[in-house]
Amino acid sequence: MRGKLMFLTGLAAGFVLGSRAGREKYEEIRANAQKIWENPTVQEAAGVAQAQANKLYSEGKDKIQSSKLGEKLNTGTSSSSTGTTDELLAPSDSLAGSKGTSTGTGTTY
Repeated sequence: MRGKLMFLTGLAAGFVLGSRAGREKYEEIRANAQKIWENPTVQEAAGVAQAQANKLYSEGKDKIQSSKLGEKLNTGTSSSSTGTTDELLAPSDSLAGSKGTSTGTGTTY
């Protein structure tokens, strides 16, 4: 019984000390990542990537709507919804720019 108690005490002490050291390191990594993210060059690259993603999304959406699949979906063959491609692509719409605003020089999140 005494051995188990010593083991649990050592485990608890190790956890507390490890947590403190781990939290400090985590905060250091987080601060460095924040500095990098706030760099204007990184923000500009993020803005460019967001603009390209939006363009590709729009092109893909247009291609689907003009395809035979898009025509089938627009005829309302589904009984659970109206069957439009906008409804099918709605989750992607939230990725297309609702989190931040692009100013041309960078994206703010």
